[in-house]
Amino acid sequence: MIRRIGALVAAGLLLSACGSTSATSALRQWTHQSAFAAALATLRGDARRAVGELRVTSSSPSVLHTVCAVLAFDVEQAQASLPTPDAQTTTLLSRAYSRLLVGANECYQASAASRPRAVASLEQGGATLAEAEARVRASTGGL
Repeated sequence: MIRRIGALVAAGLLLSACGSTSATSALRQWTHQSAFAAALATLRGDARRAVGELRVTSSSPSVLHTVCAVLAFDVEQAQASLPTPDAQTTTLLSRAYSRLLVGANECYQASAASRPRAVASLEQGGATLAEAEARVRASTGGL
């Protein structure tokens, strides 16, 4: 009887050791698998281009449509890598991606009067994205 209990305890310890990954290690692995750093750079560049075009009153609708559609596509690509192993990071990224997508759609449909609203949405999305990046850096020791 004691041998059986000992064997069960040993088996349980062995199984738990096989599947244990630290939260830091899991998030670090996610950042590499999802190409998180590259996605951040892409989204920031897309958002900067969109904001730049929104602030140029002479931007043609076709230029706005192009830069805003590219931003929306890249946001959707980044969303596909969710969830992360960290719930708070997932929440922050979800908020950032949602706000950037709203901004991209507002940008695509922007009139002269609605351009400031699109810029504000993109800036809010960028701020939340920076917060998520800070969380990832603090949790993993870098990107």
